[in-house]
Amino acid sequence: MKEYDIVIGLEIHLQLKTKSKMFCPSSSVYFGSEPNGHVCPVCLGLPGALPKVNKKAIENALKVGLALNCQISLQNKFDRKSYFYPDLPKGYQISQFDNPIAKNGFVTVGEKKIHITRAHMEEDTGKLVHAEIDGQRVSLIDFNRSGVPLLEIVSEPDINSPQEARAYAKKIHQIARYLEVADADMEKAGMRFDANVSLKPKGERQLGTKVEIKNINSFNFLEKALVFEISRQAKVLGEGGKIVQETRGWVESRGETVAQRTKETSPDYRYFPDPDLPPLEISGEEVKKLREALTELPDAKIKRFQENYEISLTEAKILAEEKEVADWFEEALKVYTKTESAAADQSRSSKAKKVANWVTNELSRYLNEKLVVVSAVKAEPAHLAELLLLLDRGELSSQAAKKVFAKVLESGEMPTKVIETLGLRQVSDESKIETLVEAALTENTKAVADYRSGKEISFDFLLGQVMRKAAGTANPTTVREVLKKKLKTV
Repeated sequence: MKEYDIVIGLEIHLQLKTKSKMFCPSSSVYFGSEPNGHVCPVCLGLPGALPKVNKKAIENALKVGLALNCQISLQNKFDRKSYFYPDLPKGYQISQFDNPIAKNGFVTVGEKKIHITRAHMEEDTGKLVHAEIDGQRVSLIDFNRSGVPLLEIVSEPDINSPQEARAYAKKIHQIARYLEVADADMEKAGMRFDANVSLKPKGERQLGTKVEIKNINSFNFLEKALVFEISRQAKVLGEGGKIVQETRGWVESRGETVAQRTKETSPDYRYFPDPDLPPLEISGEEVKKLREALTELPDAKIKRFQENYEISLTEAKILAEEKEVADWFEEALKVYTKTESAAADQSRSSKAKKVANWVTNELSRYLNEKLVVVSAVKAEPAHLAELLLLLDRGELSSQAAKKVFAKVLESGEMPTKVIETLGLRQVSDESKIETLVEAALTENTKAVADYRSGKEISFDFLLGQVMRKAAGTANPTTVREVLKKKLKTV
């Protein structure tokens, strides 16, 4: 943008992983269930029903707050946020207003700190299902989701491009999954985004009028919605118009945002402390224990991988993208390193680089092609370690090893068994290789003559012919040596 500075703030709604809902014993594992089967008087908002706070949800929220470098509020409370919507049965939502559980945090995206204003707890709403019954358009309400624990993470308006917004959202998603406090599955509404975006004249300090885009449920849609909205606002301002503070929705089928309602402000919600829930007091000792037990987070893991294993930043990022993949890599390296038959002349870093190469290439390719997570793969880290040991001993060629690993990932069989089944054990016996070389030379006399006349490229052709005859099982180093020797005597 040449004329305007882009200002973006994100509100990320994260469903916390608990067995029961935020304020009642109904199951929070609702996805795919029969409509309105996971409900009770509390989450249905029936008169006289009293809420009770879910301790596990509080612990999960505290973990997120600590991971986001937030200040933890040891004394906080729940408030009622009043507004009418069909999927909000009580006519208000239990949330947190002026005293959230965590505040004043930040995450680093690239080289930039994006500050977090607050992370507050609340309950999710129900879900409207729009359908046609007997020729009439109707809206049905499923309250299974109503009352599921939510953590809303609100950033400062520090984001300056759609791409940066996407990177920030992915960082929050990654941290939540590392902490195992949320599945953050956007196809199941486990993570949603509201984006606040405005434009201001370049260099001006005064922010422009912001527009909120609600309920975005993918990283791709988030970026596309922001690109469209920035363009729309620039066009309005460029034509001398004014931006109206409003809530808009992203319509993927049309590739545009559409107006939904004028934007409410805090007074419209009539926040007040929930009289049915006492103030929430958290002990400093509990926060300390949670902080000490916090898992190693992605940024720290990437740094450690680089320093301890001397692998590249790119490889470290790929390995640390998913905690399960990072753990799989380290377990494979542990088994490979401690096995006595590993190549004795290899350093620890060279072994780490070798394992990292297989995980970031072959394993990652398999996961992406099959659209599965590493826990769904039948192969264990020890399988890769054994495969690398076979390579070290020269019992398998690199080409054959890739075929073996692909089969191992599918079947879960040990590499040695797969090698025997597929007949891929590498041949290093010189007498057997001599037979193959002689046959290749006899069948390719022109290439032999070309080589003898100085055409070095013919050597590679002849090498390929020998490897083809061996179906990729011949030791390439031995083949090269025998071929050179035979060409001198031809």
